[in-house]
Amino acid sequence: MDDKQVMENLLLLEKGACDLFMHGAIESSTANVNAAFDRALTESLALQDQIYAKMAARGWYAPETVEQNKVMQVKQKYSAQA
Repeated sequence: MDDKQVMENLLLLEKGACDLFMHGAIESSTANVNAAFDRALTESLALQDQIYAKMAARGWYAPETVEQNKVMQVKQKYSAQA
């Protein structure tokens, strides 16, 4: 397993943790539990961002660029459904 694969796995795991913390915050029944999940989510999102930044700096995670007209088409499609 090379460094890129390790970082990809870390990123996937962190994204999964973010998902779990988000659902925990949504479903929490008390303010204390909600606050704990909210803190965990905030920290997890920050770590996910750091992992992404390190991967992007190495050229391992490059977002795809999209033409502006395609963005507008999707925006119009979904705003028409609302």
